[in-house]
Order: sequence, then structure tokens, then C-alpha cells
Amino acid sequence: MTPTDVLRGPIITEKGTLVNEQARQVIFRVHPHASKVDIRHAVESLFKVRVEKIRTARQLGKMRRVGRHQGRRPDWKKAYVTLAEGSRIDFFEGV
Repeated sequence: MTPTDVLRGPIITEKGTLVNEQARQVIFRVHPHASKVDIRHAVESLFKVRVEKIRTARQLGKMRRVGRHQGRRPDWKKAYVTLAEGSRIDFFEGV
């Protein structure tokens, strides 16, 4: 897998910005079959930072219904990436 296949995008929420400020962590939506090693290589090569630790979590898709038709959203995976001291990823630099 290439680094752009592994990382699907950042998750920018209130909790995400809070852990970014307090614990130097960034949350990414990642490919469901990506390992921690794949995620580490992808973040380090794309953003030119050093990764200290990675925690992953599998999120189950929610059941949704429209009228009488019922379906399910797909399962997905997220990764909490802890950056090393002095490393930083800023998504809103130009804003």
C-alpha cells in the first residue's frame, strides 16, 4: 500500500483538537487493513515528522434507514498518532 492509500484523511473534531494541544496527538481515518507499521511509515513520509506511538480503533458502521429500507454504513478504522517532541502537523496553516 502507498502512503496515500493508508491515510484516508484527518479527523478534525473538538476532541481531536483537544488531544492535539494536550498530548501532541493527531487523529487520522486510515485504511481498515493498515497495520501500525504501515501507518507510521505513511505519516512519517507524507508529513516529514517523527512518530512516537500509534493507537488504533475499529469503528463499527451504524444502522441507517430511509423509509422502510434499512442499510448499514461501512466499518472504518482510526488511528491516534502521537508525535515526537518538536514534531508538529498543522492542518490550518494558511487559514
